Amino acid sequence: MNTIRTHFGFYIALFLSISAFGQHKNTVKATLHAETNTVDIVQEIIYVNETGKTLTEIYLNDWNHAFSGKNTPLAKRFAEEYHRNFHLARKKKRGNTTVDQISANGTKINWERLEEQVDIIKITLNKPLQPNESITFNLDYKVKIAYDEFTRYGFTKNGDYSLRYFYMTPAAYNNGWKLYSNKNLDDLYTEQAEHNITFIYPEKFKLISTADTAVEAGNGQIQLTANNVKDITVLLRQNSEFKTFETDKVSITTNLDAYRLDEKQQAIAIDKVVQFIHDKLGKFPRKHMMISKIDDKKNPVYGLGQLPSFIRPFTDDFQYEMKVLKAVLTKNLEESMWMDTRKEKWISDALETYMLMVYAETFYPNMKLTGGLSKVWGVRSYEFAKLDFNDQYPFLFMLMARKNIDQPLSTSKDSLVKFNNNIANKYKSGVGLKYLKSYFDETVIDDFVKEFYATNRLKKSSRKDFEDLLKSKAPKDIDWYFKNYVDSRKRIDYKIKKVQKTDDSLQVTIKNKYDGNFPISLFGLKNDTVVSKYWITDIGEKKTVTIPREGVDRLVLNYDKIIPEFNQRDNWKSLNGFFANNKKLKFTFFKDAENPHYNQIFFVPIAQFNLYDGFTPGMRLYNKTFLTKRLLYDLKPSYGLRSKQLVGSGSVSYRHDIESPGNLYFVRFTMGGNYFNYEQDLAYTRLVPKVTFGFRDPDFRSNHKEFLDFRYVIVQREQSPNITLDNEPNYSVFNARYVYSNPDPIRHLTWFTDFQLAKRFSKVSFNLNYRKLFQDNRQLNVRFFFGKFLFNDTNSDFFSFALDRPTDYLFDYNYYGRSEDTGLFSQQLIVAEGGFKSKLENPFSNDWIGTANASYSIWRWIEGYGDVGFLKNNSVNTRFVYDSGIRLNLVPDYFELYIPVYSNNGWEIAQPGFDQRIRFIVTLSPKTLTKLFTRKWF
Repeated sequence: MNTIRTHFGFYIALFLSISAFGQHKNTVKATLHAETNTVDIVQEIIYVNETGKTLTEIYLNDWNHAFSGKNTPLAKRFAEEYHRNFHLARKKKRGNTTVDQISANGTKINWERLEEQVDIIKITLNKPLQPNESITFNLDYKVKIAYDEFTRYGFTKNGDYSLRYFYMTPAAYNNGWKLYSNKNLDDLYTEQAEHNITFIYPEKFKLISTADTAVEAGNGQIQLTANNVKDITVLLRQNSEFKTFETDKVSITTNLDAYRLDEKQQAIAIDKVVQFIHDKLGKFPRKHMMISKIDDKKNPVYGLGQLPSFIRPFTDDFQYEMKVLKAVLTKNLEESMWMDTRKEKWISDALETYMLMVYAETFYPNMKLTGGLSKVWGVRSYEFAKLDFNDQYPFLFMLMARKNIDQPLSTSKDSLVKFNNNIANKYKSGVGLKYLKSYFDETVIDDFVKEFYATNRLKKSSRKDFEDLLKSKAPKDIDWYFKNYVDSRKRIDYKIKKVQKTDDSLQVTIKNKYDGNFPISLFGLKNDTVVSKYWITDIGEKKTVTIPREGVDRLVLNYDKIIPEFNQRDNWKSLNGFFANNKKLKFTFFKDAENPHYNQIFFVPIAQFNLYDGFTPGMRLYNKTFLTKRLLYDLKPSYGLRSKQLVGSGSVSYRHDIESPGNLYFVRFTMGGNYFNYEQDLAYTRLVPKVTFGFRDPDFRSNHKEFLDFRYVIVQREQSPNITLDNEPNYSVFNARYVYSNPDPIRHLTWFTDFQLAKRFSKVSFNLNYRKLFQDNRQLNVRFFFGKFLFNDTNSDFFSFALDRPTDYLFDYNYYGRSEDTGLFSQQLIVAEGGFKSKLENPFSNDWIGTANASYSIWRWIEGYGDVGFLKNNSVNTRFVYDSGIRLNLVPDYFELYIPVYSNNGWEIAQPGFDQRIRFIVTLSPKTLTKLFTRKWF
């Protein structure tokens, strides 16, 4: 009886879908098997050829199959962002789609998966499909659901399900097929369609969906329908936390964290958000909307959701409203704007971010970026505590611009680095509308947003529609907005070059520090009160304008900081004399946002350690704010508690970023130095002038980079009166190095060539590191090194190549006990030069050396390693050397242990003093460790 009811409901849905006309239709019967995490799907797709072209093939999005292997576009994207969990996951955690049959109009048909995009199916039609004709596809397939740790959709560890993109949909046709693979961007590009799903599932679950209507048929069966949507998302919960809130515009079903708000307060907050969106944007596309914790986690209000639960600087109602607002706006625009979801997403991002800013201005005009912390003693004096909540939008975009990794708004989503995709480009797009609103000084942008939304709601539209309407509404020329702001990385950066005063006017010369042509606002202030404002356009390299004096005592560019200007530190010009423009010093603990009125110096206690200076507390003094600068200094005066000496290091650097297209993207000039002890009561001084050229791939997502370093290392060492060094205590070395770096958690490759020239020697070397993570999750590490002296007039091994522990005469390595031959500190390993782990006799070479180091996974982080090499000294025959053992690769390059087993020394594991033969790698530098976490974002 249940089977008859199931099929009867399915055929009724099929009949209803066929009876409609003029729209694509998806009719699905889906049966969930919780014991195997699979869904059996019987599907009918009615495809109407609305392209205006004759079609010979049709493509289907099968995004669930993106989880099927380790070489899919989705898997490669995970690797690019240093997510190893997908590659390391067991097969049962990954998903796939097994297709049993595809037919067209009742006849079997040829189909295939695209070779490089296995989540796209190509169907070759038996006969061409003419414009306005339709074709019916019948599909029978099984979907294996992936674990939700990869994209937050899939099966959960507690047995619940979050299903999105689990059934097939036609690819979009817009001046050609748009074949977009699943890259965890939630940007399925498909045609508007009517969706009817008969979903059969175990009765222990409560089903929540994005469908317009949900009719339960009993016995774990439900009929879901939705019109003019891309797909239907289905959530199955054994213990549902979802609640539905009714408003007069739309009903919202949600399980967002409400903090301490009761149900009535939640309802008031949701109604407030809904009314705002309706008033400022327009009518909702549908009567029902579902927003979940998944939506919030994948697209959070950054700054709110990232704080630990015990830190709540914002009020509960503000946090809840902002979360609901962003989730509803995202869902609303996703369902209303039918644009190219990958190449034109910046348009809906602009509308969303702009609305977020307007909401905060309207209801929380005094809200600070740090919320209630802005009033706390010890925090309120910081510049970032004085920033308004909306200041975060230009600030976080500028974070990427200052790093020289910002990207044009029109860049395809899948080409954006993670931080730009998730944050920076979204914020830049919204700030752009805010910029235009200020430039027009009218309600033009508010009217434009409403009209654009109303005109294009539930219709196919494009950037051209956006651009044409905006230009038609603009009272001024805005070609610069699209050419320079949207389609390029051009910088906005102006400064007041000079001011000439007369009795009744001011002649102001404004310099454009880059080649971008943008309007800039000029404010006149008197006693810190704005008395005039002007917009200056068409500046070129520089422009002189004459404005009324009006008692102005200070001129400021971009005083309201609405324009996302690259550098605002030189925007001020006092008219009260030269000394009035001098900036005072301001000392601040740790780090802060920029204050253009001060020369900021930051300080923070530090502690270092080496065997000869002992524990070394000190104070770090530097000028790097949250937004990096071109000119940076970093001084670390310290005191060695064991050596009883002042020691430390410091550097000054100037970085010139190159924004123009090309591989060269920065040139950095550095002067660095340090003073520490290298032996008991013996200190060294090192001074290093250096210039670095940085090259990168035009694809910013690529991890591939190249560097060319030129430096001159000057070293002076103290000598003990009782010990005569058998090498020069003072020396200088010119060093040139080319570095190729392409780090990747799956295929890691770095190599460099090095040239050194000194008074008494010259050498060249080559170093290559390769790491490969195989399909079976085993890892191979291979390293090659070759070094050769061009000439060598030294009389010791101080400058020689070393098998296992280089002398580090350039003082590049962080040895904790660099002069130790015995004891724990002599066991510290830095894999350089020969890269051996065992301590062999006569480990130095004054002629040439060639070695290979390898390790391979045995079980998880346990690896076997082996080193082989040849060593040649002058007047001595070439030696063959080798060692082997066990490597405990706990955190690669950061924390590792090497346990020797067999080498030229014999069975080391059975020899006395074995514990002294174990080598270790330990990285204590906070800056180095933070790269483990930041590399996936930048």
